[in-house]
Amino acid sequence: MRTNGLIAAALVFATVAAPTAHSHHSAAMFNHQVVLTLEGTVTRFDYLNPHSWLYVEVENDDGTVTEWGFELDAPPRLRRLGISPTFWQPGDVVTVKTNPLHDGRPAGHLVGAVSKDGKKFGDTSGID
Repeated sequence: MRTNGLIAAALVFATVAAPTAHSHHSAAMFNHQVVLTLEGTVTRFDYLNPHSWLYVEVENDDGTVTEWGFELDAPPRLRRLGISPTFWQPGDVVTVKTNPLHDGRPAGHLVGAVSKDGKKFGDTSGID
């Protein structure tokens, strides 16, 4: 009888935990049908788990500036790609390709980036 209770408890835990674990890795918030190309100045690069973020100030058509955030992979994967915590520095000028958020906030998934000094990341086709 005790074994049946443990099995039931494990099944309940798995049922509750599985959607939470799976939803973390969803990219549904990004609009993969749209690719924006933006140029701006790096304000910071947060090299942290579970996802790193690159922040860039982009000048709008009206002269105002908006800070955009771009989500990248976790540091272990970035390191394997040759991206260190100091790869981008505040003041670096970069051109980025991004799949923006569906809700219109100034953020997206970083598809690729090229800095003025030639550093490249990801899919840089069209911005080389």
